[in-house]
Amino acid sequence: MSFVIVEGCTKDEKCIEVCPVDCIHPRKDEPQFAEIEQLFIDPVNCIDCGACIPVCPTNSIYAEADVPAEMAAYTEKNAQYYQ
Repeated sequence: MSFVIVEGCTKDEKCIEVCPVDCIHPRKDEPQFAEIEQLFIDPVNCIDCGACIPVCPTNSIYAEADVPAEMAAYTEKNAQYYQ
């Protein structure tokens, strides 16, 4: 299982700061940061530690199994960012 970022992401990078495996992108120093509307979690490299959840000020991060049905498309959206 992985974690998924859904609507409401403010790109404040608090989740990036606490991620022990650097699986949340894009960062401000990456070229596509300005064009992308939210951050994404790499489902392959995420180690399911959950460190990102409590630091998200908008509660926009869910365990993949807990993503609300109306936001299910974000699971695929996160995965596609890394393909």
